[in-house]
Amino acid sequence: MTGAVISIPGYQPTLKSRLWSMTQQTLILLLISSIVLPILWMCITAFKWPRDVYSLNSAFWFEPTLTNMVTVFQHPWNLGSKIINSIAVASGAVALAIPMATLAAYAFSRYEFRFKKTIFLTVIASQFLPGAVVVLPYFLMFKELGLLDTRSALILINLSIVLPYAIWMIKGFIDAVPIEIEESALVDGAPRWRVLLEIVVPAALPGIITAAIFSFTLTWNEFLFALILTKQDALTLPIGLIGFRTDRGDLWELMAAGGILITAPMFILSLMVHRQFIGSLTAGSVR
Repeated sequence: MTGAVISIPGYQPTLKSRLWSMTQQTLILLLISSIVLPILWMCITAFKWPRDVYSLNSAFWFEPTLTNMVTVFQHPWNLGSKIINSIAVASGAVALAIPMATLAAYAFSRYEFRFKKTIFLTVIASQFLPGAVVVLPYFLMFKELGLLDTRSALILINLSIVLPYAIWMIKGFIDAVPIEIEESALVDGAPRWRVLLEIVVPAALPGIITAAIFSFTLTWNEFLFALILTKQDALTLPIGLIGFRTDRGDLWELMAAGGILITAPMFILSLMVHRQFIGSLTAGSVR
């Protein structure tokens, strides 16, 4: 019976098995600590006065303040405008990428055409190109087009980053949709676009949502292209954190406050869609 636990009367775990179990638990604890402790440190530092940031005596016992969360929105940091830019760029990239990826994934899944596998592999392989390799051509191209330091340039850049991934993920979910359902609708006279919108998209919706979440996250956290292609007007939130490196050193309390502003939207988004997210991953693994 699946999932049944077999117990052997009189069985006692050996010293070797106990040591291996303790080693596994220790490694898991270290892994969890390496993830949680930096986040905890950031959250604590964001609410410290500058005098408490470098004090070991104030590591966990200190007078909390909201000054840092207010200061980052004031001159010269102005993270408010950078948050707006990040939201606009991430939302714009997702709004363009998901419909395009859905149509492309449907074509790769349902149609047969010349060089289909080659084109699909080329699309996927573009994900493995380092950003540093293509940032200079992008810079020269957008300079000639007069799009440097604009949200439009960042949206186009991030579209090229997230589109291949979104196509790959959505295609897997469309492949899992029985083609017989579509054929029945086509026989009944339904046009192809209606089959796509009313049958395929609802059936593949978990995968589409998952692709949108990942695309938004990748765009929200993108750093290299935003650093090279922006100067003042289109600075995004990750680039705004660089400004906290001043002549008097790194302003860790302000950097931590900015870090919370970056991570909080992703954390809230994950809480809102975690059930849908887990269900979509499970559904995508079953064919």
